[in-house]
Amino acid sequence: MVPLAEAWDLGASRWSAARRQACANDLDAPRSLATVTAKTNRIKADQDPAQWMPPAAEARCTYLTDWTSTKLRWALTIDHTEGDAPRHLVATCPATEITYTPPDPGTVRRPWSAVLLPLGHRVSWRS
Repeated sequence: MVPLAEAWDLGASRWSAARRQACANDLDAPRSLATVTAKTNRIKADQDPAQWMPPAAEARCTYLTDWTSTKLRWALTIDHTEGDAPRHLVATCPATEITYTPPDPGTVRRPWSAVLLPLGHRVSWRS
């Protein structure tokens, strides 16, 4: 979901090789990887939600939820260009629930979720 170049720039560069590999091949969280056509993958490339959104309007809430869940799961920061994506999620996707499971509960901090998601938008954390 989150391109590897994006992950590298926003925290993965400080991870161990094993953690980077686990993130790149994350099959344990259904929201971390998405099956898309080759054309869509080429068009999206390493863009974040501020630069690319699914062309189908009905897919955007799912995309933003999956993006946010993956960022939370791997404790990746948000850069200034994608900073509006969580606010867009809150504004356009009512009653969205973001559920994520950290890959290593003992070392993953809880980033920006509690600050940006108001009442009615739940964040669930499972260890």
